[in-house]
Amino acid sequence: MTRKSKPVRAAAIQVEARVADIPWNIEHASRLVEEAVGQGAEIVALPEFFTTCIIYDERVFAASLPPENPALDMLKEKARRHRIHIGGSYLEMRNGDVYNTYVLVEPDGTVHRHDKDLPTMVENAFYVGGRDKGLMETSLGPVGAAVCWETVRTQTVKRLRGRVALLMTGSHWWSEPGWKWFRSYWRGLHEGNGRLMARTPGTFAALVGAPLLHAGHASVIEGGMLVLPGTRFSVPMRTQLMGETQVIDGAGNLLARRPYGEGAGVAIADIALGAVAPRAEMPEGFWIPRLGPMLSFQWHHQNAAGKAAYRWAKRTGRLRVWEGMRNAQSPGERL
Repeated sequence: MTRKSKPVRAAAIQVEARVADIPWNIEHASRLVEEAVGQGAEIVALPEFFTTCIIYDERVFAASLPPENPALDMLKEKARRHRIHIGGSYLEMRNGDVYNTYVLVEPDGTVHRHDKDLPTMVENAFYVGGRDKGLMETSLGPVGAAVCWETVRTQTVKRLRGRVALLMTGSHWWSEPGWKWFRSYWRGLHEGNGRLMARTPGTFAALVGAPLLHAGHASVIEGGMLVLPGTRFSVPMRTQLMGETQVIDGAGNLLARRPYGEGAGVAIADIALGAVAPRAEMPEGFWIPRLGPMLSFQWHHQNAAGKAAYRWAKRTGRLRVWEGMRNAQSPGERL
């Protein structure tokens, strides 16, 4: 178990990113990082997919970045200039495949990576899963990285439980599809989904036994929902990303919160780094919460539909690095 250190100021950032607009999203994130640093943050968490929102939109097939890229340049520049630790995830292409890669950058420029283990639903259309444990040895001590639905699966807890001084997490958590028919049903689904999102960071921190930063998205995004696995047929949808940007202590207690209704901004609090005895019992199943029949159906159906779309995009050459890399400027020129 890690010895506790003195409290540090930690910030989780909530963004209102756009689909496939990488330059705008990096600039947006950069401004919010400066806001967090201005409030004294020494550790900063950006969300999953801070370079592009994810929905079925074929522009996203060409929104991945190589291992050296403008998003990572921005994180390195912030880490070095402000002497902070900073992390977040983006789509990264390596060896012909794309991963949802969480990077943590230290003040000296050291970069740690974690690839999300299982894509969630339509995410399967845009990347494949990784195999690392999400355990990073840093100057802060051991840090655990977990992205979105990694925080609702027991296999993630087993990798990190009692082993980390800090959890860096982020999400891009969808809500209902915005369809006009059966509005009361969709409203109930939205409210239940919001409750699940709100309690997930604290539950995960209590299961692992470490303080946690959770960064989220607050955008409303439009695109498609894949309908038939093996095809690219989709129906229009419009969904609210659920935010719930939070700072949590090692016992799972909420220290700071920014719900999606407050839009882009910062949740900030002092945390004590260090592993503590987990305060929650490990569930026996695959999932930590009970997902319910609709989410369970969506998980299997959208996983299958997304995987087929990824294979098609890779086979046809649509899966590629963002074209703006050709003209990417240095961090000093761009930010």
